[in-house]
Amino acid sequence: MEREPFQFYTRFNLSELTGLKASTAGELLALLREVPGACMYHHTHRFLQQHLFVSPEPPNDFAYWVREALGEDELAEQLASVNIIDYPTIRAVRERFIFLLEDYLGRNPAARERACRGGEEFQVIKSVSFIVPTGIFARTLAEFTAALAAVSLPVIYFHMFEARLRLEKGNNDFSNWLADSLGQTEAAEKIARIDPYTFTLDGLRAAILQIIQKTTAR
Repeated sequence: MEREPFQFYTRFNLSELTGLKASTAGELLALLREVPGACMYHHTHRFLQQHLFVSPEPPNDFAYWVREALGEDELAEQLASVNIIDYPTIRAVRERFIFLLEDYLGRNPAARERACRGGEEFQVIKSVSFIVPTGIFARTLAEFTAALAAVSLPVIYFHMFEARLRLEKGNNDFSNWLADSLGQTEAAEKIARIDPYTFTLDGLRAAILQIIQKTTAR
């Protein structure tokens, strides 16, 4: 039976203003309940999308705004502590932020209506992605590692971040293909356990290649 080749894709991203905004934590909570997943994705991944070479631990926009515009340091710390890698879907990420806001505002009702200064409102932005095939395929482990070492950083981003969370594949594309098409389950599992949010994309590429080298050279 012929193996399914791995096809590398790249992505282009546009940020689109929605016109939605919040001036209080209560309004932010209401927005989080209704905005599209593409907005949640933007505000939790904007740092990574715009600064592909910068490392690590990108802050999410919600925590930054709550601290800087509202001065709610305790809530900001809770929102900043959300580890995106722990959640399999954007829906799960959304539910966690909603829970934290509901819990905090339940304990601090006055914070619900405490507003930021004019001009400092939270502006909701939507991430619009365009996924494009690169024309690069891999059918063997050697072809895969050679391609992985050479492809652009947006390719790494798409297959490690966007495919797992936004497209709800449950795992990154590299692990899925290594396990399903090549039977390289050890390498696949180790790559799946990487926390990609603690690396630059160049560092993430190097970590994946190192895992493949160590687990397949035996």
